[in-house]
Amino acid sequence: MGAIAQRAEALLGTAVAATSPVAGGDICTSTRLRLSDGRSALMKTRPHAPADFFTTEAAGLRWLGEATAGGGVDVPEVLAAEEDCLVLAWVESTRPTLEAAERFGRSLAATHAAGSPVFGTESGGDGYIGTLPLPQRSAPTWPEFYATRRLLPYLKLGRDRGHVSPEDAGAVESVVRRIVDLAGPDEPPARLHGDLWGGNVLWSGDNRVWLIDPAAHGGHRETDLAMLALFGVPQLPRVLDAYDEAAPLAEGWHDRVALHQLFPLLVHACLFGGGYGPRAGEAARSLL
Repeated sequence: MGAIAQRAEALLGTAVAATSPVAGGDICTSTRLRLSDGRSALMKTRPHAPADFFTTEAAGLRWLGEATAGGGVDVPEVLAAEEDCLVLAWVESTRPTLEAAERFGRSLAATHAAGSPVFGTESGGDGYIGTLPLPQRSAPTWPEFYATRRLLPYLKLGRDRGHVSPEDAGAVESVVRRIVDLAGPDEPPARLHGDLWGGNVLWSGDNRVWLIDPAAHGGHRETDLAMLALFGVPQLPRVLDAYDEAAPLAEGWHDRVALHQLFPLLVHACLFGGGYGPRAGEAARSLL
C-alpha cells in the first residue's frame, strides 16, 4: 500500500492520507485512495499489464464521457493513466432505485445516439475485453464488423482452447453465413460501452448511474442491451422500457438478443470454459 500511495502522490500531486483495498474484480487490484484535499479516488494496478492496457481504458472512458453533456451516462473522471496504473475519481455506490433505472435507460440511449464515425475505432488499434485482445479495426457495415471482429476471432480461440465443441462451432459459423439476414435494419454506428454487464454499472446517489471498465467502440446499440440482459442488472425491465421510450428500438429487436449475446458468450468460453461454449451453441441454434 505504501508503494501505491507514493505512485498516486507522484501522479496526482496530492498527498494520500489513507489507502484501503477494494473488493471485486479478478483482473486488476483496486485500491481506494483518501486524498489530503478531501477527495477520494480509485487506483487500479495489474502486474505486467500490456503497455496500453490502462491508457486504452482511459481513452474509452473519456470517449464515453463526451456524451455526458448531451444527457449520456456518467463516467468517472480520469485523474491519471499510465502504463502501470489508472486513477479515477471515486464513485460512492448506493442501492439501485426505480428512478435511477429510468434515468439509466434514457441516458444510455443518449450515449448511443452520440454515435461513432465507424464500426470499430478510428485508430483501428486493438483494445481489451477482460484480459483478451479485442480487434477494433473498422468495417464498412455492422454485420461485417460483428462477424469478423467479434464472432470469428473468439470462436477460433475457443475451439483452439477446447472450450467450444465442433457442433457448437458449426452453429456459430452458420449464423455468420447468415449474418446479413439476421442483423435486422441498418443503423448508424452507436457509441457503445462494449462490456456492459452489471458489474460495470455503478449506482450512486441522486439517482445517477456510472459506467466503468469499458471496451468502447462504435457498434450496434442492441449489443449493449443484450449484454445487460445476459448477465443481469437491477431493474432491467425499467431500464429497457425507458431506453425504448427515449430511442425506440427497431422492430424484432427481441428476436436478435441471442445474436448480440453470442459475442460475450464466446469471450467467456475463451476465458472460463465451463458451460459457455454450449450456451453459445444454443444461442446460435435459436437463430437458425
